[in-house]
Amino acid sequence: MASDMHMASDPRDYKLEISGLVEDAQAAPSTGSQEQRPFLSVLFACCGVYTRIYRNADGQGYAGRCPRCGRPVRFAVGRGGTDARFFVVE
Repeated sequence: MASDMHMASDPRDYKLEISGLVEDAQAAPSTGSQEQRPFLSVLFACCGVYTRIYRNADGQGYAGRCPRCGRPVRFAVGRGGTDARFFVVE
C-alpha cells in the first residue's frame, strides 16, 4: 500500500535550516553553549523520566529536578567519587 501514497507539495514559503548537526558542530564550536558543559544522565524512577543535569557554574556539583514532579537531586564533584555518567534516582 505504500506505493499508493503520493507526496504533496509543501505550501510553506520557508526552508528549515538544519546545518550544524554533526559536521558543522565540529568545525565551528560555539562558546558558552550548554552542549559543551559536562552533564549527568539521570533517570527519575519516581516518574519514569530521563533528563540531563548540567554541572553548575563553579564546577563543584550538579543540581537538578525531575521534570514532572520537581523532586530535587544534587551530585557533588570531588575526590574518591565515580566516573559514572548515568544514574537512577529512586
